[in-house]
Amino acid sequence: QVQLVESGGGLVQAGGSLRLSCAASGRTFSLYAMGWFRQAPGNEREFVARISWRGSSTYYADSVKGRFTLSRDNAKNTVYLQMNKLKPEDTAVYYCAASLAPRRLWEREGYDYWGQGTQVTVSS
Repeated sequence: QVQLVESGGGLVQAGGSLRLSCAASGRTFSLYAMGWFRQAPGNEREFVARISWRGSSTYYADSVKGRFTLSRDNAKNTVYLQMNKLKPEDTAVYYCAASLAPRRLWEREGYDYWGQGTQVTVSS
């Protein structure tokens, strides 16, 4: 019903920047919010940030607040995650997710659709 495709991951040095993209297709009109999660080897998938599908309300995890910024391009049905001042601990697979309801948006269980993930590696 909704398909998500992430892109923009790669290898950067600590202190560098990357911009991740999440392109949504299908029945995007039904979406409430888009979120980003990340998962490092041996760790649980953790919440990073989310943005409302309509409007521009955003919320960030404390670990990335002040460094990461969400934005949305309505014409392209695409959400962007600008990541600045990257740290080695930011290294993870980053997943884009879409939610149909305004609940549990800081938890994995609150999202209905997921992208395939894109690798972000930050070298020290």
